[in-house]
Amino acid sequence: MGSWAAAGRLLSGCRARAALPGAPGRGGSSGPGGGRAVNLAELLQSSVGDEEPAAARRRRPPQEGTVLLFPGQGSQFVGMGRGLLRYPNVRDMFRVAEKVLGYDLLSLCLRGPQAELDRTLHCQPAVFLASLAAVEKLHHQQPSVIENCVAAAGFSVGEFAALVFAGALDYTEALYAVKVRAEAMQKASEAVPSGMLSVIGQRESNYNFACLEAREHCKSLGIENPVCEVSNYLFPDSRVLAGHLQALEFLQENSRKYYFKRTKMLPVSGAFHTRLMEPATEPLAEVLKSIEIQKPFICVYSNVDSKKYMHSKHIQRLLVKQLVSPVKWEQTMHAIYERKQGVEFPYTYEVGPGKQLGTILRNCNLKAGKLYKHIDVSDDEEAEET
Repeated sequence: MGSWAAAGRLLSGCRARAALPGAPGRGGSSGPGGGRAVNLAELLQSSVGDEEPAAARRRRPPQEGTVLLFPGQGSQFVGMGRGLLRYPNVRDMFRVAEKVLGYDLLSLCLRGPQAELDRTLHCQPAVFLASLAAVEKLHHQQPSVIENCVAAAGFSVGEFAALVFAGALDYTEALYAVKVRAEAMQKASEAVPSGMLSVIGQRESNYNFACLEAREHCKSLGIENPVCEVSNYLFPDSRVLAGHLQALEFLQENSRKYYFKRTKMLPVSGAFHTRLMEPATEPLAEVLKSIEIQKPFICVYSNVDSKKYMHSKHIQRLLVKQLVSPVKWEQTMHAIYERKQGVEFPYTYEVGPGKQLGTILRNCNLKAGKLYKHIDVSDDEEAEET
Protein backbone atom coordinates (compact mmCIF):
# COMPACT_ATOMS: atom_id res chain seq x y z
CA MET A 1 0.00 0.00 0.00
CA GLY A 2 2.44 2.44 -0.01
CA SER A 3 4.55 4.38 -2.07
CA TRP A 4 3.83 2.21 -5.04
CA ALA A 5 1.30 4.92 -5.69
CA ALA A 6 4.35 6.77 -6.87
CA ALA A 7 4.52 4.22 -9.63
CA GLY A 8 1.05 5.32 -10.64
CA ARG A 9 -0.79 2.40 -9.13
CA LEU A 10 -1.93 1.48 -5.79
CA LEU A 11 -4.08 1.95 -3.13
CA SER A 12 -6.07 4.54 -4.37
CA GLY A 13 -7.35 3.19 -1.01
CA CYS A 14 -6.76 5.44 0.15
CA ARG A 15 -9.54 7.38 -1.55
CA ALA A 16 -11.94 8.43 1.20
CA ARG A 17 -15.49 7.40 0.28
CA ALA A 18 -18.91 6.87 1.73
CA ALA A 19 -19.45 3.73 3.76
CA LEU A 20 -20.68 0.58 2.07
CA PRO A 21 -24.01 -0.83 3.16
CA GLY A 22 -23.28 -3.04 6.13
CA ALA A 23 -19.57 -2.34 5.99
CA PRO A 24 -17.41 -0.40 8.42
CA GLY A 25 -17.11 3.31 7.63
CA ARG A 26 -14.53 4.30 5.03
CA GLY A 27 -13.96 8.02 5.35
CA GLY A 28 -12.71 10.40 8.05
CA SER A 29 -11.44 9.45 11.46
CA SER A 30 -14.25 6.94 11.97
CA GLY A 31 -13.07 4.71 9.12
CA PRO A 32 -11.17 1.42 9.41
CA GLY A 33 -8.07 1.65 11.48
CA GLY A 34 -8.79 5.12 12.78
CA GLY A 35 -6.62 8.20 12.43
CA ARG A 36 -3.56 7.73 10.29
CA ALA A 37 -4.54 4.20 9.31
CA VAL A 38 -7.81 5.42 7.85
CA ASN A 39 -6.67 7.74 5.14
CA LEU A 40 -3.82 5.78 3.69
CA ALA A 41 -3.83 8.13 0.73
CA GLU A 42 -1.95 10.59 2.87
CA LEU A 43 0.70 7.98 3.54
CA LEU A 44 1.01 7.33 -0.16
CA GLN A 45 0.94 10.88 -1.41
CA SER A 46 3.94 11.82 0.71
CA SER A 47 6.08 9.61 -1.49
CA VAL A 48 4.71 10.73 -4.84
CA GLY A 49 7.05 12.88 -6.86
CA ASP A 50 7.68 13.58 -10.51
CA GLU A 51 7.11 10.42 -12.43
CA GLU A 52 7.09 9.08 -15.92
CA PRO A 53 3.57 9.05 -17.40
CA ALA A 54 1.75 5.70 -17.16
CA ALA A 55 1.25 5.57 -20.93
CA ALA A 56 4.99 5.83 -21.48
CA ARG A 57 5.61 3.01 -19.02
CA ARG A 58 3.15 0.80 -20.87
CA ARG A 59 5.12 1.36 -24.09
CA ARG A 60 8.28 -0.18 -22.65
CA PRO A 61 9.71 -3.10 -24.65
CA PRO A 62 8.69 -6.43 -23.01
CA GLN A 63 12.19 -7.21 -21.80
CA GLU A 64 12.20 -3.97 -19.77
CA GLY A 65 8.90 -4.68 -18.06
CA THR A 66 7.99 -6.92 -15.15
CA VAL A 67 4.96 -9.09 -14.37
CA LEU A 68 3.41 -9.68 -10.94
CA LEU A 69 1.41 -12.82 -10.12
CA PHE A 70 -0.87 -12.99 -7.07
CA PRO A 71 -1.67 -16.43 -5.55
CA GLY A 72 -5.06 -17.73 -4.47
CA GLN A 73 -6.67 -19.84 -1.77
CA GLY A 74 -4.64 -22.85 -0.69
CA SER A 75 -1.30 -21.06 -0.46
CA GLN A 76 -1.86 -19.87 3.12
CA PHE A 77 0.19 -21.12 6.07
CA VAL A 78 0.57 -20.20 9.74
CA GLY A 79 3.41 -17.71 10.12
CA MET A 80 2.87 -15.90 6.85
CA GLY A 81 3.36 -12.17 7.15
CA ARG A 82 5.80 -12.42 10.05
CA GLY A 83 8.69 -11.09 7.99
CA LEU A 84 6.64 -8.32 6.41
CA LEU A 85 5.70 -6.29 9.48
CA ARG A 86 8.85 -4.19 9.29
CA TYR A 87 7.89 -2.74 5.91
CA PRO A 88 5.99 0.54 5.50
CA ASN A 89 2.21 0.40 5.92
CA VAL A 90 1.90 -3.37 6.50
CA ARG A 91 0.80 -2.97 10.12
CA ASP A 92 -1.69 -0.34 8.96
CA MET A 93 -3.05 -2.83 6.45
CA PHE A 94 -3.65 -5.35 9.24
CA ARG A 95 -5.26 -2.69 11.46
CA VAL A 96 -7.66 -1.79 8.67
CA ALA A 97 -8.38 -5.50 8.15
CA GLU A 98 -9.32 -5.96 11.80
CA LYS A 99 -11.90 -3.18 11.47
CA VAL A 100 -13.31 -4.47 8.18
CA LEU A 101 -13.33 -8.18 9.05
CA GLY A 102 -14.23 -7.95 12.73
CA TYR A 103 -11.42 -10.22 13.92
CA ASP A 104 -7.65 -10.13 14.36
CA LEU A 105 -6.33 -11.37 11.02
CA LEU A 106 -2.71 -10.68 11.98
CA SER A 107 -2.93 -13.01 14.97
CA LEU A 108 -4.59 -15.69 12.83
CA CYS A 109 -1.87 -15.43 10.18
CA LEU A 110 0.98 -15.51 12.71
CA ARG A 111 -0.34 -18.03 15.24
CA GLY A 112 -3.17 -19.95 13.61
CA PRO A 113 -4.51 -22.46 14.30
CA GLN A 114 -4.05 -23.82 10.78
CA ALA A 115 -7.56 -25.30 10.69
CA GLU A 116 -9.08 -21.85 11.27
CA LEU A 117 -6.76 -20.18 8.77
CA ASP A 118 -7.71 -22.80 6.17
CA ARG A 119 -11.42 -21.99 6.38
CA THR A 120 -12.56 -20.22 3.23
CA LEU A 121 -13.93 -17.20 5.07
CA HIS A 122 -10.52 -16.64 6.73
CA CYS A 123 -7.94 -17.72 4.17
CA GLN A 124 -9.20 -15.56 1.32
CA PRO A 125 -8.75 -12.26 3.19
CA ALA A 126 -5.46 -13.59 4.60
CA VAL A 127 -3.97 -14.42 1.20
CA PHE A 128 -5.28 -11.14 -0.26
CA LEU A 129 -3.60 -9.07 2.47
CA ALA A 130 -0.37 -11.09 2.59
CA SER A 131 0.05 -10.67 -1.16
CA LEU A 132 -0.28 -6.89 -1.03
CA ALA A 133 2.06 -6.83 1.97
CA ALA A 134 4.57 -8.75 -0.14
CA VAL A 135 4.31 -5.97 -2.72
CA GLU A 136 5.35 -3.56 0.05
CA LYS A 137 8.44 -5.67 0.64
CA LEU A 138 9.21 -5.84 -3.07
CA HIS A 139 8.82 -2.08 -3.43
CA HIS A 140 11.14 -1.51 -0.47
CA GLN A 141 13.81 -3.88 -1.79
CA GLN A 142 13.50 -3.33 -5.56
CA PRO A 143 11.39 -0.26 -6.37
CA SER A 144 12.23 -0.53 -10.08
CA VAL A 145 10.26 -3.79 -10.27
CA ILE A 146 7.10 -1.92 -9.28
CA GLU A 147 7.87 1.08 -11.47
CA ASN A 148 8.42 -1.14 -14.53
CA CYS A 149 5.45 -3.45 -14.01
CA VAL A 150 3.44 -3.83 -17.22
CA ALA A 151 1.05 -6.67 -16.34
CA ALA A 152 -0.51 -8.52 -13.41
CA ALA A 153 -2.74 -11.53 -12.88
CA GLY A 154 -4.20 -13.18 -9.81
CA PHE A 155 -5.44 -16.71 -9.27
CA SER A 156 -9.08 -16.68 -8.09
CA VAL A 157 -9.17 -14.40 -5.02
CA GLY A 158 -5.69 -13.23 -6.07
CA GLU A 159 -7.40 -11.32 -8.85
CA PHE A 160 -8.72 -8.85 -6.27
CA ALA A 161 -5.17 -8.18 -5.05
CA ALA A 162 -3.97 -7.73 -8.64
CA LEU A 163 -6.72 -5.17 -9.26
CA VAL A 164 -5.87 -3.28 -6.08
CA PHE A 165 -2.22 -3.19 -7.11
CA ALA A 166 -3.23 -1.91 -10.54
CA GLY A 167 -5.27 0.93 -9.05
CA ALA A 168 -8.66 -0.41 -10.17
CA LEU A 169 -9.94 -1.15 -6.65
CA ASP A 170 -9.53 0.62 -3.32
CA TYR A 171 -7.78 -1.57 -0.74
CA THR A 172 -10.41 -1.24 2.00
CA GLU A 173 -13.34 -1.72 -0.34
CA ALA A 174 -11.68 -4.66 -2.07
CA LEU A 175 -11.01 -6.27 1.31
CA TYR A 176 -14.68 -5.88 2.20
CA ALA A 177 -15.65 -7.45 -1.15
CA VAL A 178 -13.27 -10.35 -0.45
CA LYS A 179 -14.88 -10.79 2.98
CA VAL A 180 -18.37 -10.98 1.44
CA ARG A 181 -17.10 -13.32 -1.30
CA ALA A 182 -15.38 -15.65 1.16
CA GLU A 183 -18.37 -15.85 3.49
CA ALA A 184 -20.75 -16.51 0.60
CA MET A 185 -18.49 -19.22 -0.84
CA GLN A 186 -18.15 -20.84 2.59
CA LYS A 187 -21.94 -20.92 2.93
CA ALA A 188 -22.44 -22.31 -0.57
CA SER A 189 -19.85 -25.03 -0.03
CA GLU A 190 -21.53 -26.17 3.18
CA ALA A 191 -24.88 -26.59 1.40
CA VAL A 192 -23.76 -29.53 -0.77
CA PRO A 193 -21.12 -32.24 -0.10
CA SER A 194 -18.62 -31.25 -2.76
CA GLY A 195 -14.93 -30.79 -3.38
CA MET A 196 -12.09 -30.43 -5.87
CA LEU A 197 -9.85 -33.08 -7.42
CA SER A 198 -6.42 -32.28 -8.82
CA VAL A 199 -5.63 -34.39 -11.88
CA ILE A 200 -2.40 -34.96 -13.77
CA GLY A 201 -3.44 -36.46 -17.07
CA GLN A 202 -1.94 -37.50 -20.37
CA ARG A 203 -2.45 -36.57 -24.00
CA GLU A 204 -5.18 -39.22 -24.21
CA SER A 205 -7.11 -37.85 -21.23
CA ASN A 206 -10.60 -36.59 -22.03
CA TYR A 207 -11.63 -34.54 -19.02
CA ASN A 208 -15.04 -33.56 -20.34
CA PHE A 209 -15.99 -37.16 -21.11
CA ALA A 210 -14.79 -38.24 -17.67
CA CYS A 211 -16.93 -35.56 -16.05
CA LEU A 212 -19.92 -36.60 -18.14
CA GLU A 213 -19.67 -40.19 -16.97
CA ALA A 214 -19.15 -39.05 -13.38
CA ARG A 215 -22.38 -37.03 -13.61
CA GLU A 216 -24.20 -40.06 -15.02
CA HIS A 217 -22.92 -42.08 -12.08
CA CYS A 218 -24.32 -39.48 -9.69
CA LYS A 219 -27.70 -39.63 -11.41
CA SER A 220 -27.72 -43.39 -10.87
CA LEU A 221 -27.33 -42.66 -7.15
CA GLY A 222 -30.38 -40.41 -7.21
CA ILE A 223 -28.54 -37.08 -7.20
CA GLU A 224 -30.47 -34.45 -9.14
CA ASN A 225 -28.58 -32.01 -11.37
CA PRO A 226 -25.15 -33.39 -10.46
CA VAL A 227 -22.11 -31.22 -10.99
CA CYS A 228 -18.69 -32.36 -12.19
CA GLU A 229 -16.65 -30.10 -14.43
CA VAL A 230 -13.23 -28.58 -15.02
CA SER A 231 -12.76 -25.76 -12.50
CA ASN A 232 -9.07 -24.88 -13.07
CA TYR A 233 -6.88 -25.09 -16.17
CA LEU A 234 -3.39 -25.12 -14.67
CA PHE A 235 -0.90 -26.26 -17.31
CA PRO A 236 -0.83 -28.83 -20.13
CA ASP A 237 -2.21 -32.15 -18.84
CA SER A 238 -3.08 -30.66 -15.45
CA ARG A 239 -6.63 -29.82 -14.46
CA VAL A 240 -8.69 -29.44 -11.33
CA LEU A 241 -12.10 -31.08 -11.53
CA ALA A 242 -14.82 -30.05 -9.10
CA GLY A 243 -18.34 -31.05 -8.17
CA HIS A 244 -20.29 -33.46 -6.02
CA LEU A 245 -18.09 -35.67 -3.84
CA GLN A 246 -19.64 -38.82 -5.30
CA ALA A 247 -18.55 -37.74 -8.78
CA LEU A 248 -14.99 -37.10 -7.66
CA GLU A 249 -14.82 -40.43 -5.85
CA PHE A 250 -16.01 -42.12 -9.06
CA LEU A 251 -13.21 -40.45 -11.03
CA GLN A 252 -10.59 -41.53 -8.54
CA GLU A 253 -11.82 -45.13 -8.66
CA ASN A 254 -11.80 -45.11 -12.48
CA SER A 255 -8.75 -42.96 -13.06
CA ARG A 256 -6.99 -45.53 -15.29
CA LYS A 257 -9.98 -45.63 -17.64
CA TYR A 258 -9.61 -41.91 -18.28
CA TYR A 259 -5.78 -41.99 -18.54
CA PHE A 260 -5.29 -40.00 -15.36
CA LYS A 261 -1.72 -40.48 -14.11
CA ARG A 262 -2.39 -39.03 -10.68
CA THR A 263 -5.36 -37.72 -8.73
CA LYS A 264 -5.50 -35.98 -5.37
CA MET A 265 -8.37 -34.47 -3.42
CA LEU A 266 -7.64 -30.87 -2.48
CA PRO A 267 -8.11 -29.69 1.12
CA VAL A 268 -10.98 -27.33 0.31
CA SER A 269 -14.57 -27.37 1.48
CA GLY A 270 -16.43 -26.93 -1.79
CA ALA A 271 -16.58 -27.05 -5.58
CA PHE A 272 -15.24 -23.57 -6.30
CA HIS A 273 -15.58 -22.13 -9.79
CA THR A 274 -18.53 -24.36 -10.68
CA ARG A 275 -22.27 -23.71 -10.73
CA LEU A 276 -22.47 -25.00 -7.14
CA MET A 277 -21.17 -21.53 -6.24
CA GLU A 278 -24.21 -19.87 -7.82
CA PRO A 279 -25.66 -18.87 -4.40
CA ALA A 280 -22.50 -16.81 -3.77
CA THR A 281 -22.87 -14.67 -6.88
CA GLU A 282 -25.65 -12.37 -5.66
CA PRO A 283 -23.91 -11.20 -2.45
CA LEU A 284 -20.72 -10.45 -4.37
CA ALA A 285 -22.61 -8.72 -7.19
CA GLU A 286 -24.36 -6.46 -4.69
CA VAL A 287 -21.18 -5.34 -2.97
CA LEU A 288 -19.39 -4.74 -6.28
CA LYS A 289 -22.23 -2.45 -7.35
CA SER A 290 -21.63 -0.31 -4.28
CA ILE A 291 -17.90 0.29 -4.68
CA GLU A 292 -15.97 2.42 -7.11
CA ILE A 293 -14.07 0.53 -9.79
CA GLN A 294 -11.62 2.26 -12.11
CA LYS A 295 -9.75 1.24 -15.21
CA PRO A 296 -6.42 -0.40 -14.21
CA PHE A 297 -3.21 1.52 -14.77
CA ILE A 298 -1.59 -1.64 -16.14
CA CYS A 299 -2.84 -4.76 -17.90
CA VAL A 300 -4.71 -7.12 -15.58
CA TYR A 301 -5.88 -10.43 -17.02
CA SER A 302 -9.22 -12.01 -16.15
CA ASN A 303 -9.50 -15.60 -14.92
CA VAL A 304 -12.72 -16.00 -16.89
CA ASP A 305 -11.46 -15.47 -20.43
CA SER A 306 -7.69 -14.85 -20.00
CA LYS A 307 -8.10 -11.43 -21.60
CA LYS A 308 -7.22 -7.96 -20.33
CA TYR A 309 -9.80 -6.03 -18.36
CA MET A 310 -10.96 -3.09 -20.46
CA HIS A 311 -13.16 -0.97 -18.17
CA SER A 312 -14.90 -0.85 -14.79
CA LYS A 313 -18.14 -2.58 -15.87
CA HIS A 314 -16.06 -5.35 -17.39
CA ILE A 315 -14.33 -5.90 -14.06
CA GLN A 316 -17.57 -5.81 -12.10
CA ARG A 317 -19.24 -8.38 -14.35
CA LEU A 318 -16.35 -10.84 -14.64
CA LEU A 319 -15.45 -10.87 -10.94
CA VAL A 320 -18.95 -12.24 -10.31
CA LYS A 321 -18.83 -14.63 -13.28
CA GLN A 322 -15.48 -15.93 -12.03
CA LEU A 323 -17.23 -17.64 -9.09
CA VAL A 324 -19.04 -20.06 -11.40
CA SER A 325 -16.50 -20.26 -14.23
CA PRO A 326 -13.27 -22.23 -14.53
CA VAL A 327 -10.03 -20.39 -13.81
CA LYS A 328 -8.25 -20.29 -17.16
CA TRP A 329 -4.77 -19.88 -15.74
CA GLU A 330 -2.94 -21.86 -18.42
CA GLN A 331 -4.56 -19.69 -21.09
CA THR A 332 -3.66 -16.56 -19.10
CA MET A 333 0.00 -17.58 -18.97
CA HIS A 334 0.01 -18.00 -22.74
CA ALA A 335 -1.67 -14.59 -23.18
CA ILE A 336 0.89 -12.82 -20.98
CA TYR A 337 4.04 -14.54 -22.22
CA GLU A 338 3.35 -15.17 -25.89
CA ARG A 339 5.86 -13.24 -27.98
CA LYS A 340 7.76 -13.34 -31.23
CA GLN A 341 10.93 -15.38 -31.47
CA GLY A 342 13.91 -13.43 -30.23
CA VAL A 343 11.91 -11.10 -27.98
CA GLU A 344 13.07 -11.43 -24.39
CA PHE A 345 10.75 -12.51 -21.58
CA PRO A 346 9.97 -10.22 -18.65
CA TYR A 347 10.99 -10.91 -15.08
CA THR A 348 8.08 -12.41 -13.16
CA TYR A 349 7.49 -12.01 -9.42
CA GLU A 350 5.04 -14.10 -7.41
CA VAL A 351 3.95 -11.90 -4.52
CA GLY A 352 2.35 -13.76 -1.62
CA PRO A 353 2.43 -17.11 0.15
CA GLY A 354 3.55 -20.21 -1.72
CA LYS A 355 5.33 -20.82 -5.01
CA GLN A 356 2.59 -22.69 -6.86
CA LEU A 357 2.22 -20.09 -9.60
CA GLY A 358 5.94 -20.30 -10.35
CA THR A 359 5.66 -24.06 -10.75
CA ILE A 360 2.71 -23.62 -13.10
CA LEU A 361 4.56 -20.96 -15.10
CA ARG A 362 7.52 -23.26 -15.65
CA ASN A 363 5.17 -25.98 -16.88
CA CYS A 364 3.45 -23.53 -19.24
CA ASN A 365 6.54 -21.72 -20.48
CA LEU A 366 9.96 -22.93 -19.41
CA LYS A 367 11.80 -19.90 -20.80
CA ALA A 368 9.56 -17.45 -18.97
CA GLY A 369 9.86 -19.59 -15.85
CA LYS A 370 13.62 -19.12 -15.80
CA LEU A 371 13.07 -15.43 -15.01
CA TYR A 372 10.68 -16.14 -12.12
CA LYS A 373 11.29 -14.97 -8.56
CA HIS A 374 9.24 -15.43 -5.40
CA ILE A 375 8.75 -12.70 -2.80
CA ASP A 376 8.60 -14.59 0.46
CA VAL A 377 6.18 -13.63 3.22
CA SER A 378 7.93 -15.29 6.15
CA ASP A 379 11.70 -15.69 5.70
CA ASP A 380 12.86 -12.25 6.64
CA GLU A 381 14.35 -10.45 9.60
CA GLU A 382 12.39 -11.24 12.72
CA ALA A 383 9.69 -8.66 13.30
CA GLU A 384 7.96 -7.77 16.48
CA GLU A 385 4.49 -9.33 16.55
CA THR A 386 2.66 -6.81 18.68
